[in-house]
Amino acid sequence: MSKLSQIAWDDTVLPFQLDRSDIRGRVARLDGVLDTVLSQHDYPRAVEMLVAEAALLTALIGQTVKLRWKLSLQIRGNGPIRIIATDYYAPEKDGAPARIRAWASFDEEKLDPKADPFEQIGQGYFAILIDQGKGTTPYQGITPLSEGSLRACAEAYFAQSEQLPTRFSLSFGRSILPGQGESWRAGGVMLQHMPPASPFAAQEGSGDQGLLTADDILDGEEGENWARANILLDTVEDMELIGPTVQPTELLVRLFHEERPRVFDPQRMEFGCTCSADRVRQSLSIYSARDIAHMTTDEGTVTADCQFCGAHYVFDPLTLGFEAQKNPDGSLREAGDEGTNE
Repeated sequence: MSKLSQIAWDDTVLPFQLDRSDIRGRVARLDGVLDTVLSQHDYPRAVEMLVAEAALLTALIGQTVKLRWKLSLQIRGNGPIRIIATDYYAPEKDGAPARIRAWASFDEEKLDPKADPFEQIGQGYFAILIDQGKGTTPYQGITPLSEGSLRACAEAYFAQSEQLPTRFSLSFGRSILPGQGESWRAGGVMLQHMPPASPFAAQEGSGDQGLLTADDILDGEEGENWARANILLDTVEDMELIGPTVQPTELLVRLFHEERPRVFDPQRMEFGCTCSADRVRQSLSIYSARDIAHMTTDEGTVTADCQFCGAHYVFDPLTLGFEAQKNPDGSLREAGDEGTNE
């Protein structure tokens, strides 16, 4: 792949369809985006790996949804790694990039650097939340953590919550390219069998903790098509997934040429955080002056840090809460003045 070709496919998600098998899919490459996500924090290696996997899954899943605003992925457990959270923001207009952000909460003292990263989440759940914006009710689907990886949890989620057989093949890690420094690279393929799938899926699945699997949902010709596509995907190599020597289109032809792959317009991705001073003010607008006083530092300010991008905000406590005495610009508020918070 030439340098220009590599740049063209960096930070993109390519939708495709296998016409012979009634299977749709996505090929994702996250390079600069993942580097930016992880550079916002100084995570231990185990946490970095899980955040990278979650961000890659989010890019693949987010692009499959007819989304007007935001898709979020949340993993919560009772182990040393407590929370992994990602957000995917739909493009604001045609041709615009989608945006991704991610963060994690963990107890560094309890982390075992020799243990498998996924095992350090402990028992908990994997959730996908879809928020279509103002005037809509957010949707949330939850499945227990299982099967030993976030990838497997996402597959179980789609089988259990959506009854859509889904498969992910992912690769991610630090890479050194000739003439360049070390950076994160990630790539993956998502396959998903489209309806109509069997409406008679078993109530008790054959997967871990009784969760449904593709074998519980598909049979006959659909099951054969799904099995064949998965066998082909099993032949993919890590370097084909993360590039940069193999273009996503070349990868699809190599893997699925007999399935008649058809590609659609790629979606560009970038890091993006929606935090702002106004949003912080809005989140604090429910608190009384007494509550705000408890949040005030010895220096006489209220501070807030964005968990996603690390932005640091400093406020005059008199401008915060529903009993604020000043407007955000520092001017005194008059009786009946609702301020400028939105």
